[in-house]
Amino acid sequence: MELAKIIRVVSTSHESFDDAVQQGVANATKSLKGVSGIKVTDWTADVKDDKLTSYKVTMDVAFAVEK
Repeated sequence: MELAKIIRVVSTSHESFDDAVQQGVANATKSLKGVSGIKVTDWTADVKDDKLTSYKVTMDVAFAVEK
């Protein structure tokens, strides 16, 4: 039986939502072994002077639990 654990990660980028997801996964995999998937649960952005200034994603990261 395989076990997985899920943690919530928030990541920010000044480039795009996709970049925020990529950075979040890259940082999560630095400290977590066996990352098997993500689920983006929220997308938000900051606006200044009528322009998007930063992109934020909240995601659940699933990874294997070592026995």
